[in-house]
Amino acid sequence: QVHLVESGGGLVQPGGSLRLSCTASGRTFSMFNMGWFRQAPGKERESVAAIRSSTGSTYYADSVKGRFTISRDNAKNTVFLQMNSLKPEDTAVYYCAAQAATGTWIPTGRYGYWGQGTQVTVSS
Repeated sequence: QVHLVESGGGLVQPGGSLRLSCTASGRTFSMFNMGWFRQAPGKERESVAAIRSSTGSTYYADSVKGRFTISRDNAKNTVFLQMNSLKPEDTAVYYCAAQAATGTWIPTGRYGYWGQGTQVTVSS
């Protein structure tokens, strides 16, 4: 079992920045690929970014490339999402998720553990 807790959401003006954190507990963090997802009102949940446990390889949705950066600190059991140049369309509840690292990495694949989410609102 893995327990995930997100933090760092809030209200920010367009063009601003936020840094989301997700701290894991329960099992060896380094054994899990990690992902960030978001869900806006009335829309389906979408993958935002992911990071592989073994190599640190990263994946980004086209909509956030060049603006968001995912990173992880295995010593602190934490994954981060640095969000810069935020736009109103980035407004959503952001979730982190953990994926058991077995075989081929599919960053948008199935994740077995999810956090409770943190609200990000981009508005002037």
